Amino acid sequence: MTANNLKSKLHTIIYEADTPMGKLFDVVLLILILVSVILVMLESVTSIDTHYHDLLYFGEWVITIFFTVEYILRIITVKKASNYIFSFYGIIDFLSTIPLYLSFILAGSNALLAVRALRLLRVFRILKITRYMGEANKLNKALRDSKPKILVFLFAVLILSIIAGTIMYLVEGEQSGFVSIPISVYWCIVTLTTVGFGDIAPVTPLGQFIAAIIMIMGYGIIAVPTGIVSAEYASKKTHTVDDPEYIHVNTQSCQNCNENNHNDNAEFCHKCGSTLHEKDATV
Repeated sequence: MTANNLKSKLHTIIYEADTPMGKLFDVVLLILILVSVILVMLESVTSIDTHYHDLLYFGEWVITIFFTVEYILRIITVKKASNYIFSFYGIIDFLSTIPLYLSFILAGSNALLAVRALRLLRVFRILKITRYMGEANKLNKALRDSKPKILVFLFAVLILSIIAGTIMYLVEGEQSGFVSIPISVYWCIVTLTTVGFGDIAPVTPLGQFIAAIIMIMGYGIIAVPTGIVSAEYASKKTHTVDDPEYIHVNTQSCQNCNENNHNDNAEFCHKCGSTLHEKDATV
């Protein structure tokens, strides 16, 4: 097997999840990420760390070495390493690998290993949740289209909170905890959103009556943005494979530029034109 064929096979296994080996690699990777995050969490518990510090530390180093090898392989199996290194996942991979090495220089930096939880985002490739990304795109577009209406609504709520907060400041006064208008506006927002921390509460009958009205209004206010987005979402048509926003359910990755989201069964990269897979390098 030539070096190029080996690199191509490794690239398919490491970057893609459409093959048995690729899926197995990503499943093992996710398991190790979960174990690593659990180890970091357990290490933060003093009673556990006292008894099992050496075991936890050893486990972290084993996993870190694995991630280091994986990170290096990801770099050498792409033709333009910078496309991976400075990509979202490349940065996450680097940040999740370096903390334990930094612990030799900076005390306590190994706690940053919890950033490895971000690598669990790769589960989308394995479980093929990308098939639902078309619906996610619809929701995202509905949110963008609803933005002007929601902003106007929030502005109206802010004005209402300022007015109601000012009224409560005048009605209740400092003796009830409404020591200033900003504090009263804060109370109004907390009440209007039905959070109700309970740190400030009206004591006069008039203040309690106003508070009751604000609470009732809160339920309606929560429902309005939901209705706006739901109406926009319902108005969006379902995308087909011919639509530009259609998401193809595959994990084909270009070895040259590291581009993803290719058409199903594509032979060439839609970004750089390179062959996606050599015929003799399939896995």
